[in-house]
Amino acid sequence: MNERADYIPADDDDSLEALTIPAELGGLRLDQALARLFPQHSRSRLQSWLKEGFIRIDGGSPGVRSKVWGGECVELDLPPPPEVAAELPEDIPLQVVFEDEHLIVIDKPAGLVVHPGSGNWSGTLLNALLHHAPVLAGVPRAGIVHRLDKDTSGLLVVAKTLPAQTELVRQLQARTVKRHYWALVHGGLEGSGVVDAPIGRHPSQRTRMAVVGNGRAALTRYAVVERFARCTLVECRLETGRTHQIRVHMAHLGHALVGDPVYGRARSGDARLDAFPRQALHAFQLGLRHPHDGQERVWQVPMAADFAALLDALRGRGQ
Repeated sequence: MNERADYIPADDDDSLEALTIPAELGGLRLDQALARLFPQHSRSRLQSWLKEGFIRIDGGSPGVRSKVWGGECVELDLPPPPEVAAELPEDIPLQVVFEDEHLIVIDKPAGLVVHPGSGNWSGTLLNALLHHAPVLAGVPRAGIVHRLDKDTSGLLVVAKTLPAQTELVRQLQARTVKRHYWALVHGGLEGSGVVDAPIGRHPSQRTRMAVVGNGRAALTRYAVVERFARCTLVECRLETGRTHQIRVHMAHLGHALVGDPVYGRARSGDARLDAFPRQALHAFQLGLRHPHDGQERVWQVPMAADFAALLDALRGRGQ
């Protein structure tokens, strides 16, 4: 995790990111280094933001062709458009699994965006959190330290205080947070294994991520849980938390997630799989050290109802 040691994880179009340029990027042009560090944004967008002053390097705004030497402080500060009040409380129901004065653990439904961003400036988990716990207005990102894709369901932890947020970010960086997912993938995946393949922005399709040589380190462990005629239920465990990581890694193996509109297939030969309206991915278990007392905590939730119904349908046909 050396490359982004001071990083607080962000959504695809979040408004505040800060990190230190690592020594291994020394000698690159500034725009090249920024593209490595912020793969969720295109290089042209980063160049534009740098020129407009939204990106600061050691408090200043150097040219895009300036060299970096490592150790520079990068701040990316992008407020939402002035006509949009992105961070307002909204009365959106939340399924709270656990809550104390330090943490909230949420069972996020599919369809709920985690953080305001391009095209989703309201109706997000952040808006719901600010209504549920007004104290979160005083914590960066309303305490959000990691994310689930809009159409991924399951467990997500939120910090209610700045010390708790700082500690959870450290645990994520140290890869000690245990995140387990159920994924239904196309085809007959064999056995168990590890995908250790770097992920970055797709070189030509900028709305997608991909396994690329210059991407950020990404590691997913997986094991087969149940087999069906045309798909396989897999348990995946994240060692890292890259954008679309499980979706990209399973597709890289040739077994894209059922229902994935970006990395999956349009036709599988089974109408039940083809009709599933989202990627079949559910974060069912989350484990971490409580940031206040250091005790190991583990939370589990049942499989999301739509996902469970699909599996029941497959089992009911003897598949």
